Amino acid sequence: MADYATLILLRQNHPAWRLLCSDHAPLIASFLQRVFIAPNIRVMAQAELAESLEDELFGLREQLGPKAFPKSALDYLNDWASSAWLRKFYAQDSDEPQFDLMPATEKVIAWLGSLTERSFVGTESRLLTLFELLKQMSQGSETDPQIRLAELHQQKNAIDAEISRVMAGDMALLDDTALKDRFQQFTQIARELLSDFREVEHNFRGLDRRVRERIALWQGSKGELLEEIMGERDAISDSDQGRSFRAFWDFLMSGKRQDELSTLLERVLSLPPVAELKPDSRTRRIHYDWLEAGEHTQRTVADLSRQLRRFLDDQAWLENRRIMDILHGIEAKALALRDSPPSSLMEISDTAADIELPMERPLYTPTIKPIIDNILIESGDFNAETSALYSQVVVDKAALTLHIECSLQDKSQISLRELTELQPLEQGLAELVAYLQLAGDRFKSVIDEENCELIVWKRRDGTEQSKQARLPRVIFIRSK
Repeated sequence: MADYATLILLRQNHPAWRLLCSDHAPLIASFLQRVFIAPNIRVMAQAELAESLEDELFGLREQLGPKAFPKSALDYLNDWASSAWLRKFYAQDSDEPQFDLMPATEKVIAWLGSLTERSFVGTESRLLTLFELLKQMSQGSETDPQIRLAELHQQKNAIDAEISRVMAGDMALLDDTALKDRFQQFTQIARELLSDFREVEHNFRGLDRRVRERIALWQGSKGELLEEIMGERDAISDSDQGRSFRAFWDFLMSGKRQDELSTLLERVLSLPPVAELKPDSRTRRIHYDWLEAGEHTQRTVADLSRQLRRFLDDQAWLENRRIMDILHGIEAKALALRDSPPSSLMEISDTAADIELPMERPLYTPTIKPIIDNILIESGDFNAETSALYSQVVVDKAALTLHIECSLQDKSQISLRELTELQPLEQGLAELVAYLQLAGDRFKSVIDEENCELIVWKRRDGTEQSKQARLPRVIFIRSK
């Protein structure tokens, strides 16, 4: 536990503590938990996030009065970003601001969730987990071959004894309490693992930022700079968190491990004691959430590495130019003023000057005065057919893509006919063509020319008649 002075500093400066002291803490925690954490969303565009918050504020104002939250949704988002509760940034090749949750904010939301009373608190599985971790550390650090062999023989004897008991019909089963205890611990660790991804990603950015600061403040020669930086070019991937994350990613990316996780989850969630706990519906696909979060972290690390390389190239290219000295001075002063910015700044109307040469001006052209006839306006007749304007068909390819991805989570492959049986065609032939386009552009697919399938759909005019199309069998295959 920290001392009094440290806790005072944390209360004043740490974003998590400042969030708990905020008057709008219930709004911030509930809204961000619903928008980011519950659906496992990593990044959200400003327009979409502001629209969701505006709907939330509208409902609260209806209950608490119009003066409850006087600011607009965008103002609240900017305030939360300036308080380090949200991360506001611009993605590559995009001019729209993006928002992401900060690790401190996710810790606060997780802690607030732990304040609610739990119907069951298990301790046995935690003790067994601690004991198993101690055994792994002790055995994994043992250098004496004789001791290691003795431990392995002991484990072998224990396994042989258990095999004999099972063959004799004596199987030790977990009771309902033990199953609930272990499932509760699994759920807690699974959710904590998702939140850890965001903190790992934040730490990676901190490593990249420190390397950039060292480059910006460098005063030595080019050779010394390259020698210094090349020694740290793998600092992100070779750090403790980088190696741990890489080991986790290699384990989870195995197709065999994914199938094993899916089988185990289906079996455990079907157990009656576990079903009594009413687990979250996302628990069934928690390993897919791990994959999505891990992939986002992988992309972040790759982007940071590319940006660092580009930053180094720019520094080398500008080394012998006078502008380099000016940039060094600006960066050094900016870093010095980062923690204590000036109270007032000079404002300029534009960031560039408009240059207009005298000979580029056009010659004077006399204006033409229009002649307006004083006539009466008569109404005309319009007998054109307008029904075609209201009969346009728009196919939502994003919804079709989501339907294919959800169907491939439980199967390694699925045919086009099975997809249309699970979700009948609503837009007719246009929707069928969209499926075929997705098969060639977005998904890995195979066309069986020897076998044909008959796809049937109902007419859109409200009658009971149906239409049908016969085409070669199209099979969508899940990517490994």
